[in-house]
Formats: sequence, structure tokens, C-alpha cells
Amino acid sequence: MTIHIVLVAPKMPSNTGNIIRLCANSGAQLHLVRPLGFELDDKKLRRAGLDYHEYANLQVHDDWVAARKALQAADCHVVTALTTKLSKPFYDYYFGRPSATENTDKSTDAIDSETASHQSPHIALVFGSETAGLADDIREDIGADNWLRLPMLADSRSLNLSNSVAICLYEIWRQQGFLGDEGRSIGYDTLTVYDPK
Repeated sequence: MTIHIVLVAPKMPSNTGNIIRLCANSGAQLHLVRPLGFELDDKKLRRAGLDYHEYANLQVHDDWVAARKALQAADCHVVTALTTKLSKPFYDYYFGRPSATENTDKSTDAIDSETASHQSPHIALVFGSETAGLADDIREDIGADNWLRLPMLADSRSLNLSNSVAICLYEIWRQQGFLGDEGRSIGYDTLTVYDPK
């Protein structure tokens, strides 16, 4: 099971750096879709990602079409868009893998995600830029049944991109039983000190 995080036209290097670190620590595959609001060697990007860049699985795509093809090549058939526009609550969507003892008679008005989970263990979450969100054509390509939103108060506009990715990624990973987590980390034993140069 691979969780794919797709950032379409991210603008802020600090957010993307935080997400690089998040993906490195969770085993998620990160996809960046151009245009990017920064260079990949940006000092703020490196600072936010610390020494995790070498541990992150990162692909850069020229556009959404290329990213979509990469997801299809990775056998990723469950693709969701995180958007505030006419979307369903994120927590109503089931990303888990049912066990033999688990009750698999869960109901959800999203696509039959339990069936999709059996058919494809790979999941993609697509996020738009910090300033514009996801373009209409990308949302349409993903399909309205797969538009999800995080709960917020009615007069709120949006959450920070890296916070949204963290909330969603860890919830999906939790539903998948935190596959890969061994209950320990290497901590600071092998930490490479950040050099801002």
C-alpha cells in the first residue's frame, strides 16, 4: 500500500519542505506538479525539510496530465481531491483495509472505497496551491464523488497546506494500521546537521 501525496502548483517552499519531511517519515510518495513557486534547491525548502530530502520519494511532473499518468503507472486507482468546493467530509471516506475479523459492512456515500481498497492498495490525495486551490479541470478529472474536505467552521476559508496534508496522511495511515511503523525511530543518532548554505 502506497499513499501518494500530490501537490499541484505549490507556492510556498516552507510548506513543501514540511511535506517532504512528513512523506519521508511516513513512507508516502510525494508528487510535485509544475509550475512550482520556488526552485527545488530553495533555502527555505531545504530548511523546512531539514535532512529528510534524501529519504523522501519525490517525483516532479510538468503538468496534471503527466502526474495522472504516473499515478496510473503506479497502479493508483483511488484518487481524491481535497477541496472546499461542494465536497464530502474527509472522515466519511474509508481508506482502510478490512481485516478478516473486521465488520466490512460500513456504509459511506463516497465511492465503494472498501472495494477499491481491495482492488488497489494505492491511494492518492491531490491538493491545490495555497492561494488558488485545485483548478476546475483537475477536480472534474478526479470526479465529484472523490472531492473531500476537512471539517472547519463555516466562516473559515482554508487550512494551511502542510497541516492539511499531515491531517489527511496520518488518518489514512492510521486506517491502514500504520503499516511500516516499528514503534521506534532512529531519532538523532544519525542526524545530519542542517547546513543553510
